[in-house]
Order: sequence, then C-alpha cells, then structure tokens
Amino acid sequence: MISEAKIQQEMVVWFRNSYQRKGVDKGIIFSVPNERAGGYMAMKDLLLTGLLSGVSDLIVVLEGKVLFVEVKNSIGKQSPKQKLFQSQIENLGFQYHLVRTLDEFKKVINEV
Repeated sequence: MISEAKIQQEMVVWFRNSYQRKGVDKGIIFSVPNERAGGYMAMKDLLLTGLLSGVSDLIVVLEGKVLFVEVKNSIGKQSPKQKLFQSQIENLGFQYHLVRTLDEFKKVINEV
C-alpha cells in the first residue's frame, strides 16, 4: 500500500510542474508541518507559535481561491481534530477536500 507521504509528494510534484513551472504562475501549493515534536517545551513553543492539530496536509492557492487538502491513503481515516478543522474551514466558506490519489487531486484542481 502506498503511504500518505508518497501520495502527497506526487501531488506536490504534479501541481508544481503544472502550475508553478518557469514562466507559469497559476498557483501556489504548500504544506504546514504539523507533526508533534518531542518534549514539553518544544510542544508548548509550537502551540504558542501557531501549531493547530488537525490542519490539512496541503494548502493550495489559486486565483481567488484557497483550497485545503487532506491526504489519506486507501484506508486512512480523518481524526476527530481533522474533522473539526474541516468543519471550521467549510463554515468560513472555503473548500476542503479529502483526496486519496493523485488522480482525485488532479480532478479537484482541474475543476476549480
């Protein structure tokens, strides 16, 4: 089974080749590293500087739109904090997408 990290890497490479290559500036894609760090002080510092449990794996900025993308493999499930983040994002009027494959991601981007 392919890992979520590998799926995410494929998405980032495809997006950058399609939307951010030299001479093309149609969008931006980035991740927000949000994994837990070791040690109490490290976690406290991360929380104070904006760490937010449940935030999506990728954020995609296109003309006039911001998409939040959660990457899961074929058996991955959202945590309660990820579901809460999704609800908050959608209540604010933004698009949140749970994708499991590069093809699903391409479809989301191409439909926007």
